[in-house]
Amino acid sequence: MSLIRAFRGLRPAPGQAGAIAAPPYDVLSSEEARQRAAGKPWSFLHISKPEIDLPREIDPYAPEVYAKAAENLQKMLAAGVLLRDDAPCYYAYRLTMPGEGGDHVQTGLVAAANVADYDSNRIRKHEFTRPDKEDDRVRQIEALNAQTGPVLLAYPSSATADAQIAAIAQGIPAADVTADDGIRHQIWVLTDAAQIEAITRTFDAMKALYIADGHHRSAAASRVAAARHQQGREISADCFLSVIFPDHQMKILDYNRVVKDLNGLEESALVARLATAFTVEDSAGRAQPARPGEFGMYLAGRWRRLHIKPEMIPDDPVESLDVSLLSNHLLGPLLGIADLRRDKRIDFVGGIRGLAELERRVDSGEMAIAFALHPTSMNQLMAVADSNDVMPPKSTWFEPKLADGLVSHVLD
Repeated sequence: MSLIRAFRGLRPAPGQAGAIAAPPYDVLSSEEARQRAAGKPWSFLHISKPEIDLPREIDPYAPEVYAKAAENLQKMLAAGVLLRDDAPCYYAYRLTMPGEGGDHVQTGLVAAANVADYDSNRIRKHEFTRPDKEDDRVRQIEALNAQTGPVLLAYPSSATADAQIAAIAQGIPAADVTADDGIRHQIWVLTDAAQIEAITRTFDAMKALYIADGHHRSAAASRVAAARHQQGREISADCFLSVIFPDHQMKILDYNRVVKDLNGLEESALVARLATAFTVEDSAGRAQPARPGEFGMYLAGRWRRLHIKPEMIPDDPVESLDVSLLSNHLLGPLLGIADLRRDKRIDFVGGIRGLAELERRVDSGEMAIAFALHPTSMNQLMAVADSNDVMPPKSTWFEPKLADGLVSHVLD
């Protein structure tokens, strides 16, 4: 089978996209989702976070929650607010994020990606997954008989693919929604069979695709496909819902760290011990790192800039990442943070919140120290994936986020 293929998307009926589109299921708590969906009966949160329609005390992983998701999907189908395309299509998806220096725009392709290519690592990973989160997505897919949360993929720079996708994103879009956070989401539909075949050939010629966000969704899709094959069911579970952007358009923000205490050290002792691996200088203002190997440290109301010493940077795609350098030379040996996944003394703050959020967490007394990092690059991400390795937890924060509900993939 091809690396990607067109599919019959399940989409908002004309005029309904604004009522349906919702943030991704994993960026909101249950309570935040309840508030977002209040007074919005067709919000996709009723499908992606169905516990909002059940008593607050319910376990969000209870069987009743997945059953409620299926019930809500059927209600939307019965009401005609979601419709399915008659023939397989590709879709262009454009994200526009306002910014101080101008809008960030990225345009990608909504497609069904081949599970077999994920299993063989042609669709490459860079993160470990957690079994409990995989289980949750498997149950959601099985309950709905559909994949509703797209996996964010990147393709290596291809002028041909860029031009083919740009050709779809012409004229009046089928959906055009500006979300509460100011991000604009636009969808165009491609039905022309010759263009669909040309795009399929272009992607088939690519060496690999790269998962940017959605490791649990893709792993769950693989498990569902394997289970259905064992049952002898020949269905479109052999693919998973994806949105594929060119690597040069992807935007990765910093993923910063805050720690509850200094591991028994006084401020002066900590700063002195930093000299083993870093040069340290005071910062007149917020120390936003300007380049790889530079870190901002906020402690006791003041910012410092830390520069990793060149001899501390190994020739290794994982160990040379800034997130690794900070862990290996500061968080671990000085602050005693050995396990980023399980240690309750550390928390992570996406760069979209800015350095002011780091100051707030420390100044409030909730945390003792904060670290600002330079963003991981797409080249670094792809180098790690190409080496069949994984990044440390919380290495990348992609913005803008995809919306749920604009295109779903039914398994039949």
